Amino acid sequence: MSWGDLARNMAGYTSLINPWNGNVNKLILYLCSQFATVKSATVSTVSTVDVPGVFVYISSMSKRQIYLLSPRELSPETIAVAFARTSRSPESFREIASGLNEEASAKFHERWVVGYGHASVAEHAVLHIAIENVSRLAVECVESNRLASYTEKSTRYQKWDADGFFIPTELDGHPFYTKYVNTCKLLFESYAQSLAPLRATVEAINPPREKESIEAYDRRIRSQYVDSCRFLLPAASLANLGMTANARVLEHAICKMLSHPLAEVQNIGKELKMAAIGEVPTLLKYVNPLPKQDQVGMDFQDLDGQTLTVAKNDWCQLISFDPDGENKVLAAVLYRLGEMPYTNALETIRSAKGDQRKRLADNLLGKLGEHDTPPREMEHTAYTFDLILDQGGYGEFKRHRMMTQTPQALTTHLGYALPRQIVSGGFEQPYRSAMQLAAETYEQLFQWNPQVASYIVPNGYNRRILFSLNLREAFTFCKLRSAANAHYSMRRVAQRVAQEIRRVHPLLAEYMYLPDESCQDIETEYFTTIWE
Repeated sequence: MSWGDLARNMAGYTSLINPWNGNVNKLILYLCSQFATVKSATVSTVSTVDVPGVFVYISSMSKRQIYLLSPRELSPETIAVAFARTSRSPESFREIASGLNEEASAKFHERWVVGYGHASVAEHAVLHIAIENVSRLAVECVESNRLASYTEKSTRYQKWDADGFFIPTELDGHPFYTKYVNTCKLLFESYAQSLAPLRATVEAINPPREKESIEAYDRRIRSQYVDSCRFLLPAASLANLGMTANARVLEHAICKMLSHPLAEVQNIGKELKMAAIGEVPTLLKYVNPLPKQDQVGMDFQDLDGQTLTVAKNDWCQLISFDPDGENKVLAAVLYRLGEMPYTNALETIRSAKGDQRKRLADNLLGKLGEHDTPPREMEHTAYTFDLILDQGGYGEFKRHRMMTQTPQALTTHLGYALPRQIVSGGFEQPYRSAMQLAAETYEQLFQWNPQVASYIVPNGYNRRILFSLNLREAFTFCKLRSAANAHYSMRRVAQRVAQEIRRVHPLLAEYMYLPDESCQDIETEYFTTIWE
């Protein structure tokens, strides 16, 4: 019998109260002896409650329990209901789950999640979804959903087959079909042809170690040359993607996909919905596309033609920050440790002398280890950047979903980057020819369908991204992407972002420990030019 049953049946024991002469503790221990599962329980609190015929209240009587509701035994929707019902039920999660089946779970979700909009319940239904052979352009839409986890096929550690590109259905029967396919084939041929000469440049400075196997040597040096070869791969390149998300996130993600202008993404949304409904049939049943957004874009384009023109300015600009941001971070820490209002804490920090603020900053950040997470108070100040980055780099940059990112459409209008390794490997002319053909094909497709045109754009072409991040995320991003094993496009961005933050917030950013190289050093070593 559960404690829920005990609470409901206490009235049946009221006749026992008199024999115990009002000794409620003895009564409770007697009742406990009737339930084998709680013989070892301890009594910590006793008081009266308003239950007819019962004058005892039991609290803290059960042992702590931590366990899994396993998806091997229960469906995601049943687990979600079990967690949801704990807000109203005194029973354990196991007891709640034992009284559920798929039909009962579906009725619960139909009434409370769908009918009343209690969408947080759907967050307890988690699915693991495999998505294969989709374009990297489509992957951008899938991964734009912040509250999910993703792992995708890497352009750094794998090589692409000659036919590993997507052909959009919009081109079926269209005059541009042949042009598109031939351009993709040439880009993939150029990519394949670049592998050997660029590998040779790496082998010349990184020979095999003694007794190192061929396989181990290949794994060790592969990214060192594939990092540059990947600039030739178009956004149409096929990828595989693993996604872990809860049903609430999936509903939002599928809704966005069904509303996307590209047919491929719409179809991914439909197939994703069908696959997920097998596990969460009620929670995703009513997902529909969003209202058309075409008019929004047209209205903004009508504002001013000048706002849409292309300009090549500084590739990484700090657009906005809070001059008082460091004080606000330190004041938030003081606020957490004290009892004063935040305005008082902020005034205290502002009036502190420079050496006092320095000691506070050192106390906050000076003892952080290599794997320690910066304190959450650092989220109280933020920065906004306007960035121009090659598309290959953006494929990694977009994974930092704690940022707020607003990318512009992928085009050829901002020129392409030329890796120095392409030149030293003797592959500059084929590289430039491939990039030029891609730009010509893009312009022809753009006049017909700008969204479809983006498929043909290689990773080497630049893209503009507006992004905002707080200081805590900046520490994480800059540390991860400046590491020696990071791609040089991302190392360059991480060092520049850190440089800009140190310029405006030197007190706290001093503790952003990065490798001893600058974005200028990286650009000189790895690029002949960043836009051509």
